[in-house]
Amino acid sequence: MDTISLWQLAALAAASTLVGFSKTAVSGANTISLAVFAAVLPARESTGVLLPILIVGDLLAVRVYRRHAHWPTLLRLFPAVAVGVVAGTLFLLWADDAAVRTSIGAILLFMTGVTLWRRRIAEKETEAETKAETKAEIGTEAEESTGTGTQERAGTAAGDETVVGTGRTAARGYGVLGGFTTMVANAGGPVMSLYLLSAGFRKLGFLGTSAWFFLILNVSKVPFSVGLGLIDARSLLLDACLLLFVLPGAYLGRACVDRINQKVFDRIVIGATVIGGLQLLLI
Repeated sequence: MDTISLWQLAALAAASTLVGFSKTAVSGANTISLAVFAAVLPARESTGVLLPILIVGDLLAVRVYRRHAHWPTLLRLFPAVAVGVVAGTLFLLWADDAAVRTSIGAILLFMTGVTLWRRRIAEKETEAETKAETKAEIGTEAEESTGTGTQERAGTAAGDETVVGTGRTAARGYGVLGGFTTMVANAGGPVMSLYLLSAGFRKLGFLGTSAWFFLILNVSKVPFSVGLGLIDARSLLLDACLLLFVLPGAYLGRACVDRINQKVFDRIVIGATVIGGLQLLLI
């Protein structure tokens, strides 16, 4: 990290802009940023440089989406995440750059596969429930038309921002993986994105919960990173140059998020996760 060429600095600046965009629009896109940092800088050192940039992005995201967080989900996740952070710290004590890149890339691709499998099962269950409800409605209408029955209808808010549908086991599994990956390579974003998608979070609830989660988590990681030597005077000097590029990315993301369809949003998050995982494996 002693000498950085102009094109490398430009790549880091673009990745920093993408950090801001990912924090306010598409969280999974952040994997591309960490892959760029890991490609330009040594993988271990890149985590220390990237962490302050992520914290600034988290602050901007909290400022925009602070009212949309789902705190019960956050409280359910943090104990498991703490275990993952400790495990990640121990891993970094002996792991080299190749081990860091390979393990994180493999975890991202594995979690993507698990999430797609779970979403497919959920879709099949929803289709079955819809068919059952349709048959029940047809039967009720027939009873009403003949005067043999009455029906009371109870409504639910179809436009809820957040529909949480995962249990404690899933929260623990994703939490440990999220804590481990975020400590090792700041790659917790994709893991938590997949968890929030599998839990049924809509865009605003997704972004608000992610914003608070990563602000608290990334700030808590600073002492660990300093203790491991990942954050020092040189890394902070580089951060001072790159932080200027986070703000325009955050505002661009905020301008775009309302224009992104929910299905497109989900696909972008999953697609960015796959791309980031493959990049880490191939670097």
